[in-house]
Amino acid sequence: MQATAYTYDPGTRSGQVLLDDGTPVPFGKAAFDAGGLRLLRPGQRVRIEVEGPKESPRITLVTLQTF
Repeated sequence: MQATAYTYDPGTRSGQVLLDDGTPVPFGKAAFDAGGLRLLRPGQRVRIEVEGPKESPRITLVTLQTF
C-alpha cells in the first residue's frame, strides 16, 4: 500500500502518514525501524504494510516507495 509521509519525529522515530483518501494513520518506532530508514520528510511517498481491520489499521512497516 502507498501513502504520503505527513509527520515524523526523529526523537521518537514515529509519526503519521496520509493514505490516498486523506486519512491520517500513525506509525510507531517498530514500523519505522523495520523499513531500515534513517530519516523521513513530510511529503515523501512511502510504501507501508498494515494489519488489522480497515477501520483502524496498524502500520507494521514504513519504507520509501521505489518504482
